[in-house]
Amino acid sequence: MKYFYILSLLLVFISCNNSYKQAHTNNLISESSPYLLQHAHNPVNWYAWNKETLALAKKQNKPLIISIGYASCHWCHVMEKESFENKEVADFMNANFINIKVDREERPDIDKVYMNALQLMTGNGGWPMNIIALPNGKPFWGGTYYEKDNWLNILKQLDNAFKNNFDKVNQNANNIEKGLQDIEKIVIDDNDMFSLDTIKKLVSKSTKNYDFEYGGTKTANKYMNPSNLLFLMRYADQNKDERLLKYVKTTLNKMMYGGIYDQIEGGFSRYAVDKKWHIPHFEKMLYDNGQLVSLYADAYTLFKNDEYKTVVEETISFIENNLMAKNGAFYSSLDADSMNNKNQLEEGAYYTWRKDELKNILKDEFDFFADYYNINEYGFWEKDNYVLIRNKSNQEIQKKYNLSEKQLQNKLKPIKATLSNAKSVRDKPKLDDKSLTSWNALTLKGFIDAYKATNIEKYKDIALNNANFIIKNQLKKDGSLYHSYKDNKSSVNGYLEDYAATVNSFLSLYEITADNSWLNYSKDLTNHVFNHFLDTNSGLFYFTSNIDDDLVVRNIEKSDSAIPSSNSIMLENLYLLSHYFADKKYKNAADKMVLAIQSEIKLYPSSYFNWLNTFLNYTSNFYEIAITGNQALSFSKEFQKDYHPNILFAISKEDSNDYLLENRFIEDETVIYVCVNNSCKLPVNSVAKAKRLIQ
Repeated sequence: MKYFYILSLLLVFISCNNSYKQAHTNNLISESSPYLLQHAHNPVNWYAWNKETLALAKKQNKPLIISIGYASCHWCHVMEKESFENKEVADFMNANFINIKVDREERPDIDKVYMNALQLMTGNGGWPMNIIALPNGKPFWGGTYYEKDNWLNILKQLDNAFKNNFDKVNQNANNIEKGLQDIEKIVIDDNDMFSLDTIKKLVSKSTKNYDFEYGGTKTANKYMNPSNLLFLMRYADQNKDERLLKYVKTTLNKMMYGGIYDQIEGGFSRYAVDKKWHIPHFEKMLYDNGQLVSLYADAYTLFKNDEYKTVVEETISFIENNLMAKNGAFYSSLDADSMNNKNQLEEGAYYTWRKDELKNILKDEFDFFADYYNINEYGFWEKDNYVLIRNKSNQEIQKKYNLSEKQLQNKLKPIKATLSNAKSVRDKPKLDDKSLTSWNALTLKGFIDAYKATNIEKYKDIALNNANFIIKNQLKKDGSLYHSYKDNKSSVNGYLEDYAATVNSFLSLYEITADNSWLNYSKDLTNHVFNHFLDTNSGLFYFTSNIDDDLVVRNIEKSDSAIPSSNSIMLENLYLLSHYFADKKYKNAADKMVLAIQSEIKLYPSSYFNWLNTFLNYTSNFYEIAITGNQALSFSKEFQKDYHPNILFAISKEDSNDYLLENRFIEDETVIYVCVNNSCKLPVNSVAKAKRLIQ
């Protein structure tokens, strides 16, 4: 009894102490999203997006503040500190609005609809995104970051308009809703499919915005856009466009030499804010790094540049060390901000260096390091801080210091280890530890591509672990997918991006395992997409399934962004499945998607490069490589280490009834068939001979 009394007092003390530390707790405390939980102790009475919240807004007849961001967003943190932690602002928001916080990564469906609305209203976008909407969710005002006084003034004006000039506000909301509906309209172009000549004209049109000196585009911020570079690399190689091929290499080199790439621990930041890729927006996102592994792995197979291989290995090392869970899942991101040596939250504090600090750590190696990574005017940032950046190739450094490639690497390796160890005592950026199915699948594909390029078995093992995580945790019994996973709990119905990316990665996983289960998973998931996502009029697919209906409009994602559009990935999937299964349903569906999208591509080609990557398959031979026999996997490994973007592999060690393998097994032999539309040349018994049969 005595101990029970003491324990009760202790629990009361802990409860009171926690209440003292956290003066406010709102409805977000029960959510799983790290971004929402960051706001769970704001004095703003935040709600999550759900039917109950929307019903509450209608009942109280209050407009919605829909504030959308993500855990590693720097300006989201700034606005939270300035406005959402301020009592004056919170009191006004609570009294006059129903306040909804949305994690754009957990709910991309909401983000896409309101981002379209914001761009209709302002012509711009970004995060934090703040939308003011009617109680029914129809938006009538939108913006991004605002400092406190400006934000409060805007809210007062909007509150007054809602209460005293509702007819005008309602008309504005109806106009925006119509604009959102117009965005979703699809114009079917029944003319002939894309020709190579058409693609050439579109590529030529897009190159006017390219920066041929520093790579990327001629914009204030430099974005990496891996899917665009993958298309341009393939197009330039297949069409012997040397100028464009040089542009791709320039972009790849400047990115990996720049401060946007973590020169010590690997991995890429979100984007750069200058033309030479020097100063990044320091957050590190899983989806960027997964795709960039694929990009540099493919570049390595084409150009055989060992520095590209190093980027692959170092970026994978970053993912392993920072974004990989024990169960095979990949986490979402690392924040841009962390505590500096003055215990103040600062963007990039974990990644930047002072000259005196480097001299003290590196001692005799400092001069070499300073030359290699530009601890000089070229590499200077601000406030005595340097962001490491290169402007000389390894060959130039080797020549200057009379070093072989091996000697250079032996010199760099301990320096990087020393600085990595020095960073270990710094406050590390916060981790967003939710796992998203689509981002995991993109990264899974990166590990598969890395394995193909390097034959490092560990990459294959990690890929299989991640694929099995998706099957075990994210695939429901009814054949549908979950979108999010955190703390051993799967949640949120899957979006088209989850199905598209998962099917795509599983098709690629089959090519390195010869395990038919990955083909069958791909087929089953694709059939689920037909049943629950298809727009029968256009042949494209909605972003949300037909059981999710709480948004103003149902979005069809068409244009590519940092991640390729889910429909463009589905086009590739359908094209590949039509070859693997000889099912006309897939071929006809792919053809219909091309007709539905080609008129938009002609207007804005650079926003549709992942579509054009698959369109190239229609303009020249696309090869099926069927390999059967005991050495089938080793033959495919040898084949895949070189650049072949216009090939799929069908592989079996044994006799098989699969469409591309049937009647092609020869006892006690391993043979390769080079086929186009399942019309094959005579089998050969070596990879070298097979490659000579490919144009």
